[in-house]
Amino acid sequence: MTNAALAEAVGLSPSACLRRLRLLERSGVIRGYTAIIDEPEARDTVTVIVQITLDRQTEEHLSRFENAVRRLPEVRECYLMTGMSDYLLRVEVRDAPDYERVHKEQLSRLPGVARIQSAFAIRRVIGSRG
Repeated sequence: MTNAALAEAVGLSPSACLRRLRLLERSGVIRGYTAIIDEPEARDTVTVIVQITLDRQTEEHLSRFENAVRRLPEVRECYLMTGMSDYLLRVEVRDAPDYERVHKEQLSRLPGVARIQSAFAIRRVIGSRG
């Protein structure tokens, strides 16, 4: 959104709006900006939601896992979780055979992995809200 459009939406002059915006940035209330890319509805990838359980949950084991999973390009998101599994991953692959490759060659070889549970997404209902 442009500064002019934001100023109009909040009822300020563009200069007053920009001043307040810069103040929010300097004070840390606004920490950054994100570009949300609009992805086509019909994609050439399959989304797999993967739950990973580690054999140990010490800080060292969590750190080793997290450092290793960051290097996998197919893993688009990774969350440390509470509950039955330790991590929840969103994995993007071409198809089921490609996921089999990722599972065998990458996920199962991550440090400390005790169990992997996978579910294929049928379709996205809500994506990133931007």
